[in-house]
Amino acid sequence: MNSKTKGILCIVTAAFCFAFMSLCVRLAGDLPSMQKILFRNLLAFFIVGAGLVRKPEKLEIHKGDLKFLFLRSICGTVGIVCNFYAIDHLVLSDANMLNKLSSFFTIIFSYFLLKERLTLFQGIAVVVAFMGALFIIKPTGNMTDPAALIGMLGGAGAGAAYSFVRVLGKRGVNGKLIVMFFSAFTCVFALPFLIGHFAPMKWWQVAAMIAAGFGGAGGQIFVTKAYFYAPAKEISVFDYSQIMFSALMGFLVLGQKPDMLSLCGYMIICTTAVCMYFYNKNRSIL
Repeated sequence: MNSKTKGILCIVTAAFCFAFMSLCVRLAGDLPSMQKILFRNLLAFFIVGAGLVRKPEKLEIHKGDLKFLFLRSICGTVGIVCNFYAIDHLVLSDANMLNKLSSFFTIIFSYFLLKERLTLFQGIAVVVAFMGALFIIKPTGNMTDPAALIGMLGGAGAGAAYSFVRVLGKRGVNGKLIVMFFSAFTCVFALPFLIGHFAPMKWWQVAAMIAAGFGGAGGQIFVTKAYFYAPAKEISVFDYSQIMFSALMGFLVLGQKPDMLSLCGYMIICTTAVCMYFYNKNRSIL
């Protein structure tokens, strides 16, 4: 199995984990966004830390790495805070659409940070996949209000964060260290906002947030591995599989049924993903 295939498998696994996390966050009910963020990232920190205790790995920060760890954490924190804000203040479909812009921003930032070339076919594939996402999300409402702009900033933050993950991967920084650093950074950021505003949780909310923490940790681990293995332009299109996972979970757990437009979107995304896979495979052979 070559590195591109490993990257694709990792990003699809991450998409499943993030879809599961989103489902659990919704099932947790009406809790403050910062509380959900703190809970999710605190669990991610301890889950990855427990894995390191069980199977110790060499964690080293070389000269210049700390700067990129902070940049990845700052951008990732901006992404998650803005995304949660958009979910709380926009129609959910609008917030999800804006968050999916992260794939475009990843390619843009990777071009400037890593000088990764983008072929015409790859660029068209990402655009077509995004159009498929629009069929599923079906955005509505006024996209020029402040919450929509904040949601777009969240997509930019996530895209920049994934690009810095790729930078750190090229520098040989351990992926688990990146996840732990980001999780700790986000927890420190969120904690002051909860002073005097922490909402008591019922047992089922605690269970939902623990499950969300496991999903978020798995997503962070696998998305970090994905961008270690392959450049954004070759695997970011597969991130759209999260929409299909979310639709399936919504149907099985929440009783939500996709309409004909959503089914068209699934077909567009699956076809684009398959075409992209064979395109990259043929290029590697040539």
